[in-house]
Amino acid sequence: MGVIVLGLMLLSLTIWLGLLCFWGQFWRLDQLLEVTETPTLLESLPVVCAVVPARNEAELLPISLRSLLLQDYPGSLEVFLVDDCSTDGTANFAEGVAYAVGKAQQLHIIFGESLPPGWSGKLWAVEQGIKKASLLTPDYFFLTDADIKHDVSNLYRLVAKAEQENLDLVSVMVRLRCESFWEKLLIPAFVFFFQKLYPFRWANNPNHPTAAAAGGSILIRRQALERIGGIQVIRQALIDDCALAEAVKTGTGEQFSQSPISITPYPLQGPHLHQHSMSKGRIWLGLSTLTRSLRPYNSLATIWDMIARTAYTQLNYSPLLLLGTSIGMSLIYLVPPIGVILGVVWGSWAIAFTGLSSWLLMTLAYYPTIRFYKCSFWLTFSLPAIAFLYILMTLDSALRHWQGRGSAWKGRVYPT
Repeated sequence: MGVIVLGLMLLSLTIWLGLLCFWGQFWRLDQLLEVTETPTLLESLPVVCAVVPARNEAELLPISLRSLLLQDYPGSLEVFLVDDCSTDGTANFAEGVAYAVGKAQQLHIIFGESLPPGWSGKLWAVEQGIKKASLLTPDYFFLTDADIKHDVSNLYRLVAKAEQENLDLVSVMVRLRCESFWEKLLIPAFVFFFQKLYPFRWANNPNHPTAAAAGGSILIRRQALERIGGIQVIRQALIDDCALAEAVKTGTGEQFSQSPISITPYPLQGPHLHQHSMSKGRIWLGLSTLTRSLRPYNSLATIWDMIARTAYTQLNYSPLLLLGTSIGMSLIYLVPPIGVILGVVWGSWAIAFTGLSSWLLMTLAYYPTIRFYKCSFWLTFSLPAIAFLYILMTLDSALRHWQGRGSAWKGRVYPT
């Protein structure tokens, strides 16, 4: 028994050494949008149309929409807010915000049509916004969510990044809210898992197949969107940001069936593609220290639901992938602390030391994320317990699927 446990300890240690040394240096958090205090000056100022899908977002619009309308971008910026069948007066609140900041002529409100078959709700709203915005023939579309508070220079930095590096798509993972106990415990790990599974350096390397984006803040060239066939080519993508990045980077039109949340920690298997030949594009994904999400997750239940409604969908509803993911996460995250305990109880210092070494490497990898979110240092040691919760959330996601409850978001339930 001791030999088996020691073997598992050594395997876990080997995996962590491989992750730290050879897995895109995901843990370094060195892909940042705000690398300088002021944005680089642009010789020309492209025309930008922002598209904001909004479904029952009246509470957040006074902050989020205001921050978008007050961007310091000196070029032309028009904002198209799509009221996606809201019942809380979203459109009225949006108009009030625009008038309050003196930007009424800059805001265009579109009342969304009923959701047609074969579309996710968010992408149908985005499609309607892009259709209206296209009449202005913009150079870029800025796709952003209604729960994002933009730093005043966010758009300028995105445009400068795209223009100077000739990028087709630029995206930032905004700073997620991390205030309550459960947010501090689970949200940094959420970001950590995403970066481990989609190393940003790999996504930003045009020669690497990894592609990813964060849906809260995406700037995409109009020509690039037209080249892949428009939003309709990913109309069934419920994880729409990564689907869009995949289509742009690989030059492939894609049909997806995934989850409604744009950020998911379990992208272990790429989607099946229905391809037609296109030219490949260049993308960039990084972190923002200034632009942030306003969406609160004040309880374990709210975070649990966020993960559970997406995880099994990302695993393509495969029991084998579910089993492999559960075993893999247990081996990587749970085995080291268990080994430390068993090694001490059994008096086997080899097992205890090997388990402790893996746990310390795990802590070392997690520390930059904890520091980025300004959380307590001691939370770096909690990753095994957090991973255990994420495993349970994934299993619950599969249970919901087997019970026929589907994926729910904003009052809509999507069939699997």
